[in-house]
Amino acid sequence: MSKPNTASVADRNYSLMTIILCWTGLVVMSSLYVTIPLISVFAQLYEISAAEAAAAGSTFSIGFAIGCLVYGALSDKYGRKTVIFVGLLCLTLISVLIGSVHSFGWVVLLRGLQGAAAATFSPVALAYAVEMYPVEKRVTTIGFISTGFLIAGIVGQVISSSISEQYGWSAVFYLLAVVYAVTAAFVFFFLPKGIRHSASASIWEPIKQIGHVFVQKQLVYCYVVAFVLLMSFVSMYTVLGSYLSQSPFELSKQDILYVRSFGIIGMLISPFAGRISKRIGIRATLRGGLLIAIIGLAFMGMISNLPLLIIMSILFVGGIALAVPSLVSLVGQLGGKMRGIAVSVYTFILFAGTSFGPIISLYFMKSGSYVITFILLAMILCVGLLAACLINREEAVEG
Repeated sequence: MSKPNTASVADRNYSLMTIILCWTGLVVMSSLYVTIPLISVFAQLYEISAAEAAAAGSTFSIGFAIGCLVYGALSDKYGRKTVIFVGLLCLTLISVLIGSVHSFGWVVLLRGLQGAAAATFSPVALAYAVEMYPVEKRVTTIGFISTGFLIAGIVGQVISSSISEQYGWSAVFYLLAVVYAVTAAFVFFFLPKGIRHSASASIWEPIKQIGHVFVQKQLVYCYVVAFVLLMSFVSMYTVLGSYLSQSPFELSKQDILYVRSFGIIGMLISPFAGRISKRIGIRATLRGGLLIAIIGLAFMGMISNLPLLIIMSILFVGGIALAVPSLVSLVGQLGGKMRGIAVSVYTFILFAGTSFGPIISLYFMKSGSYVITFILLAMILCVGLLAACLINREEAVEG
């Protein structure tokens, strides 16, 4: 692994860089989750079914997933900082447009474009961290960036619920636009510029190499885990809002907001995933995280006591928070010389899974039983645990 590039290594403020990257990850990924509380709003406003309203989230995930395959190579050509900055400018503009439209068809289309713009951050920021930070700071930094991604899952829902309740759903996207504009300024002025690897590189070349990663059985198992990981996260929160609004809880929207917020406690374990994996190994950390999440998810539908339900939701989120950074590290190590495309495919599959989350959870809810719904979601996550158990090494076999 090469040392961090550029001459001004000694002058870098790594703490400030980490804060900016973590914050940017939080606000960019919040846009994925803001439509979860808006499903019922869109369904009522546009007189469509909840499944149709969920398309506002699914198209974002599809756009995001596709973008993840392209922007890594694009950042090789034009520079990491440049791609992140331009992506934030695009997010600012698109968010304003979403807030301004009055047709759900336009909302769905623009959400797809918003997802594609949001994808400029995740894979590029991870590559930026590897290049710009010394070895001893990288794992911690990636842990903080991952924490930003995960906390976005709660913050996005909480802000969306609160703002839409007070000022209408359009205000959610106007607020996002302002936040993205301010964040773009911080990135432009305070984030050091990295290097451009190959100004003449073709952005389509890595896509041609995708087939190579799927011949590695260990990576395929990782991708199975990735597909169900955030799918279960989005599904849980899609079901939770409906579950809490009905008997025996019958909570108000404000109270549901507070329950969602407790999930942040579970997120706080993410920066410690690296330390835990050093003690027990990455595979054990991944499997342990998945098992914890499965237990929390399965029991949620069986509990009618609110404090216990909150504890189970924190347990579930904590398990996911352990699994995500562990899986990123594992994919990077197993990818070997194809690390870049292996991580890009991982990010694509991870967020492709989120596009199915609202659809699957709403389909399961048609069973009429929340106990069955949560157990079925837990069974999907069990597929990920089975795949994780089949991973039998942590390093690539270089051929």
